[in-house]
Amino acid sequence: MKVFLDTNVLVSAFTTRGLCADVLRLVLAEHELLSGEVILEELQQVLVERFHISRPVHQGIIELLRSQAVIIPKPESPAAIGVRDPDDEWVIASAVRGKANVLVTGDKDMLVLKRIGSMPIHDPRGFWEYLKKM
Repeated sequence: MKVFLDTNVLVSAFTTRGLCADVLRLVLAEHELLSGEVILEELQQVLVERFHISRPVHQGIIELLRSQAVIIPKPESPAAIGVRDPDDEWVIASAVRGKANVLVTGDKDMLVLKRIGSMPIHDPRGFWEYLKKM
């Protein structure tokens, strides 16, 4: 399954122990991780500005993702779905461009959409439960 993890899930996976870290490990082990240039840029910014992660560490995280994920180039335009945060439209457009089977995010504005076309949108716990049912 192609799984697109949003920035907030990746930030949690790399900065805390818990469900997001477990989700990332499971996706890497059993599924195809999708990410995007949009996600990597935002991830690097958050790691540096909010968590004050050193340059070698945040570069290592980005390199790890580049080596383990299919990186979707930035789409030509954002998804025109009318969410409150325009950055979310770029995330959704990236997931759609990568033909993700599922988008995993903690962003409430995206979660209320529930799905884009045939692609469900889950929070990490919902994704974990979704996998259990498969």
